[in-house]
Amino acid sequence: MTKFRESIAQPAATPNRFPSQLRSPTVLVVVAVVAALYFAREVFIPVALALLFTFLLAPLVIRLRHWHIGRVPSVLIVVLLAFMIVGTVGGLMVSQMVDLANKLPGYQENIHKKVQSLGSGDGGMLGRFNKTFAALQKELTPQTPTVPTQSSQGETPKPMPVEIHGASFTPAQAIRTVLGSLFSILVMGFVVVVFVIFMLIEREDLRDRLIRLIGTGKLNMTTQLLDDAGHRVSRYLLMQLIVNACYGIPIGVGLYFIGIPNPLLWGLLAALSRYIPYAGAWIAASMPFALALAVDPGWTKPLLTLGLFAAMEIIVANVIEPWVYGTSTGITPLAILAAAVFWTWLWGPVGLLLSTPLTVCLVSIGRYIPNFGFLNIILGDEPVLSPEARFYQRMLATDQEEATEIAEEFLKEKSLVELYDVMIIPALSLAEQDRQRGALEEAKHRLILQNIHFLVDDLADYNEEVKNRLSRTGLEDSSGEVVSSTHALKEPLHPVLCIPARNEADEIALIMLSQLLARKGVAVKTISAAALTNEKADSIKNENVDLVCISGVYPCGLLHARHLCKRLASELSEINIVVGLWNEKQDLKEVQSRFPMVPPDNLVTSLKQAMERILPIVSAGNNNGNQSAPIAMPQELEHAK
Repeated sequence: MTKFRESIAQPAATPNRFPSQLRSPTVLVVVAVVAALYFAREVFIPVALALLFTFLLAPLVIRLRHWHIGRVPSVLIVVLLAFMIVGTVGGLMVSQMVDLANKLPGYQENIHKKVQSLGSGDGGMLGRFNKTFAALQKELTPQTPTVPTQSSQGETPKPMPVEIHGASFTPAQAIRTVLGSLFSILVMGFVVVVFVIFMLIEREDLRDRLIRLIGTGKLNMTTQLLDDAGHRVSRYLLMQLIVNACYGIPIGVGLYFIGIPNPLLWGLLAALSRYIPYAGAWIAASMPFALALAVDPGWTKPLLTLGLFAAMEIIVANVIEPWVYGTSTGITPLAILAAAVFWTWLWGPVGLLLSTPLTVCLVSIGRYIPNFGFLNIILGDEPVLSPEARFYQRMLATDQEEATEIAEEFLKEKSLVELYDVMIIPALSLAEQDRQRGALEEAKHRLILQNIHFLVDDLADYNEEVKNRLSRTGLEDSSGEVVSSTHALKEPLHPVLCIPARNEADEIALIMLSQLLARKGVAVKTISAAALTNEKADSIKNENVDLVCISGVYPCGLLHARHLCKRLASELSEINIVVGLWNEKQDLKEVQSRFPMVPPDNLVTSLKQAMERILPIVSAGNNNGNQSAPIAMPQELEHAK
C-alpha cells in the first residue's frame, strides 16, 4: 500500500472534550469515597476481605443449597472446609519452616564463603571494585595543596572523638512488638471470619437491601450489576487459584530436582505469593534464591533457581493466564498495574492483595451506572472506540501507517465489503459531518479524502493479489466469495454508470462499489465528482448503459442525490436508477417518501445492499441482450457481501 503510506503528514486535530460522565457531582462523589476509604481503612479493610472470601465461597454454598441442605448448615460446612484447607496449608508451611530452621546452621560455612567472595575486603569482589574505583577517582581528581590550620598557640588542633550510642532495645520490647502485631492480625482475622459467616448466611437479605438502597425503579440495572460483579470476581478468584496451582507445583518439583531444601515450602509460598500482582512471583523467588546461595558453594543452583522462576513466569503469564482467564476480569493489564499502585497507596499490602477484585467491581459499576461510565472506559478491556471512529481518528492524526494496520487487521476476519460498509464509508461520513459544522478545515478535509482514496486503491490491489493467488484452486478469497478459474473467461456483464451526487466523498464510495462489481465481472464507469449536472446527464446519453447508480454520503448525500435524481428522471425516464445513500441515518420509509421517482427496492444504504440489487438487474439486462452472457447465480449474490 505504497501510495497511502507515502502521503504527506499534517498536524493532528484538536483533542476531544471530556466525556459527559465526568460531571462535577460525580467527581465530588469519587473524591469523598476515596477520602472515606483512606481515613476509615481500619473499618473497610476487614469488610473488603470478608467480601472477597464471600465471593470465593458463595458458589459452594449455593451448590449445597441446591442439594437441599439448609442455609446455616451449608455455610458452616463451607467455612469449616475452608478452615481445614487453610489449617492444613498453614501446618505444612510451619513444619517446613521449622525443618528449614534446623538445617540452616549446616549451611553457615557456605554462607561465610559467599559473604567473603562478595565482601568489601581486599580479597572480595566488591573490595576489588572499590579499590579500582578509588584509584580511578584519584587519577581524575586534580590535586590541590592543603594547608593545615593552626591554633593560636601554633599547634594543629586534634580531632574531637564522637561516639554514637543506639537506643537500647530489650528482648521484652521485641516480644511486646511481635505479640502486638500478632494480636492485631488475629483480631482482624476473627472479624473477617465473623463477617464472612454472616454475609454468607444473610446474602439474599444484603442483596435486597442494596437493591432498595439504589432504588427499586432500577431493578434491572442493579440485578445486572450484582450478577456481573459476583460472576467476574468469583470466576477470577477460581481461575487465579488454578493458575497459582499450575505455577506453584512446577516450582516445587523443579526446586526438588535442583536440590533446594524444603521444596514443598517454596512451592506453597510461590502459589500464595502470586496473589500479589506482578511483584508476588519475584518476592517468592528471592527466598529460595537466597537459600540456594547458602546451600551451593558455587553458583549453579542459584542460577538454576532464577532460571526456573523466570521460565515459569514467562509460561504462566503468556500462555496459561490468557487461556484460563479469558475475559474473566474485563480489565486491561495497564489498569491492573495502576489499580495495584492505587490500592497499595490506599490500604497498604492488603490493598495490593485486593486490588484486582476491587477493580473488577469498579468496572462493573462503570458498565451499568451511567454517571460512573468513565470507570469502564478507563479500566475496562472493551473497545472504547468503534472501528470507524478508530480509523477516522487516525486519519485526523494523519497516522497513515496505523490506519492501514487497522484496515488490514479488520480484513483478517471480515470481508472487503464489510470493511467498506462498517469502517471506510462511516469514516467518510464523520469527515463530512465535521466539515459541515466547521470543525474540520477544508485543507485537512481534502487531505483525509485523498488518503482514503489512496487506501481504497491499495486495498483493491491487495485483494486482487489474493484473488489471483486463490483462483487456481477455487478457494474463497478475503471477501468471502468463491473464486473460480472460469470467471476470467466470462464476458463482462452489462455496464453500469456510477455518478457521485456532489463531492469527492461520494466518488470514493462509488470507487468502492465499482471494485466490488468488477469482481463479479460487471463493467463499471465512474464519472468525476467535478462534473456539472448537465455533463452528468450528457454522459448517460452518450454511454450505452441500462443502469445508473447515484452515490451520496451522509449527511448531505440525500439532498444532493435527490436533486440529481429528479433531473435525470425527468430527462431520461427509460434509465433504471439505483440510489446509494451511504450511512444514511434517517428512517428508510421517510427516505423513500423523498424519492417517488425511484422504486423503493432501488434505494440502498450500504454496499452490500447495492450489490444485491445491482447484480440481478445487470444480469437480467445482459441475458435479454446477449443470451451467451452469464447470469449472476444465487450463490454468487449470497456471497456478495
